[in-house]
Amino acid sequence: MAGKIMQAVQYDSYGGGAAALKHVEVPVPTPKKDEVLLKVEATSINPLDCKIQKGMFRPLLPPKFPFIPATDVTGEVVEVGSNVKSFKAGDKVVAMLSTKSGGGLAEYAVPKESLTVSRPAEVSAAEGAGLLIAGLTALQALVNPAEVKLNGTGPRKNILVTAASGGVGHYAVQLAKLGNAHVTATCGARNFDFVKSLGADEILDYKIPEGAALKSPSGQKYDAVINCTTGIPWSTFEPNLSSSGKVIDLTPGASSMWTFAVKKLTFSKKQLVPFLLNAKKENLELLVRLVKEGKLKTVIDSKFPLSKAEDAWSRSIDGHATGKIFVEP
Repeated sequence: MAGKIMQAVQYDSYGGGAAALKHVEVPVPTPKKDEVLLKVEATSINPLDCKIQKGMFRPLLPPKFPFIPATDVTGEVVEVGSNVKSFKAGDKVVAMLSTKSGGGLAEYAVPKESLTVSRPAEVSAAEGAGLLIAGLTALQALVNPAEVKLNGTGPRKNILVTAASGGVGHYAVQLAKLGNAHVTATCGARNFDFVKSLGADEILDYKIPEGAALKSPSGQKYDAVINCTTGIPWSTFEPNLSSSGKVIDLTPGASSMWTFAVKKLTFSKKQLVPFLLNAKKENLELLVRLVKEGKLKTVIDSKFPLSKAEDAWSRSIDGHATGKIFVEP
């Protein structure tokens, strides 16, 4: 593929939202020895992508401009690096690109073999692309801090999932139910039926006082909260937690870190746990298998061609997607 040109979407500086995205022609990347070159079939847009553009992680992300955003892709292997043993040209895969290098909003991308897994025919390109940041976050939060056993063998836990109709939330509800948890979920009234269809036992409308207070309608105290939203103070969570309940904060800010420190220093049994994704190949393989077996579904909010990537970006910034947003080159 050396010397070939591809279509891509990039931005040249922080800020600007969808209007700052530029359609460009750039060289097709060459895979390093531990990478595979994919012809991209679907790319998932995550809130993280828009936060990076805003400059919330400067100066670390992005490390330089211009920057082609997005990390979650599916595609067909075109070429493999010299050390790659697991894949060959023609293989269909699900892959996560480095957050530093990005590259998902393009016709071709180069993930490392270590975060690339096979995609069976039963899993569509979009279904696979949704599983990366969002699916891996939901899985890790439930299995690690929340201690839910996905095979349903552990003690039954009461789990609260906030923003349950969004990308991470809709996976978290389904995975928690696989783990035999009792799930309370928050969402807007328009998504009640949708979140119920994912398996939620109880639903709270976050826009009304009762829902904003996060109290379980049946009086459950939560063993763990998968907090997929922002702006809820610890004082709202604490009275609703069981004696050793945890709030797993997926987007921790300064106040979260302060609460985390105070709870640690005072040996409180109720904890706030700041979350940091540790993407693992075996977890991605598990998620792909669950989709293949019909035990987990990726809900598609919308799909856009690469030529309309800025519309997908606007949809993500809007923050009201039901499920996942995709760009398909």
